[in-house]
Amino acid sequence: MPDLAAYATHSPFTDPGPHAVLLKAVPPDPAALHAAACRTVVHYRAGAEQLAPGQDADIDLRWLADILGEAQERATGPLDAAREPAQQIAGCCRDHTLFAIGVLREHGIPARSRVGFAGYFRPGFHHDHVVAEHWDGSRWVRFDAELDAANPWFGFDSHDMATGLGAPFETAAEVWLAHRRDGLDVSTYGVDPSLPELCGPEFVRGYVVTELAHRQRDELLLWDVWGDTLPETSTPAEELDRLADEIAELLVAADGGSAAAEAELEQRYASDPRLRPGEQVVTLSPTGRVGDADLVAKVNRWRAPDAQG
Repeated sequence: MPDLAAYATHSPFTDPGPHAVLLKAVPPDPAALHAAACRTVVHYRAGAEQLAPGQDADIDLRWLADILGEAQERATGPLDAAREPAQQIAGCCRDHTLFAIGVLREHGIPARSRVGFAGYFRPGFHHDHVVAEHWDGSRWVRFDAELDAANPWFGFDSHDMATGLGAPFETAAEVWLAHRRDGLDVSTYGVDPSLPELCGPEFVRGYVVTELAHRQRDELLLWDVWGDTLPETSTPAEELDRLADEIAELLVAADGGSAAAEAELEQRYASDPRLRPGEQVVTLSPTGRVGDADLVAKVNRWRAPDAQG
């Protein structure tokens, strides 16, 4: 059994700071979470044509307190109030999920984010995605805060999603193991079909580590890299594959209810610098910027263009 008490309290990433009252005012039911999350955060790619110049820089806001603070500067008021896209925060699935689990934790409800791939946005492709889970007293209930359950287009209950390989959302660990064990073609798993360099085995392997970080309440940006997920790592690919195999096995076993796997994940994350980000990560922003993020001081220090290699 995971530490439910820890999941019911804020991580440094979901801590709302001075905006706790705003989070508390959002009811913790999925419909309300969806409405408030999507009125606070607009997807930086799906809503790109509606963004103001420079608004895409919002995507590097890592801390929920900063997201809420910036949102309130643009339009004060309840988080579920209607806002124009230019008044919202340009973010992605990770930010909708961070918002949702922040609300749930503010209400004392155990919640966590899950990293993997969704097959429901484009036929034949599995976009990298982050969804949420909350503990209902007997099981983890998976939901997508971006989706409106009243919209039947997706063909499944976005407030209580099926789990496991072949489900609408598959965890990075499940996909990686299917690739390694059964030869699953993961060329259709990644950011977008137009970006083949951000698809495939190496990309999925890196997301296994990101999935572990989120499970351990380090809800990092999807483009934060550290340890052996850094592009310039000198660790041989075979060693990285074996490490991902081990972590993916433990993640899937923990999802299946193994307390031993849950404990080993926690121990390995705490002790292995290849897995845990430590005090700093590198941010490879979709804006093209490269930054060195200080997770203690909670600041990004952006490199000069000629030093971003």
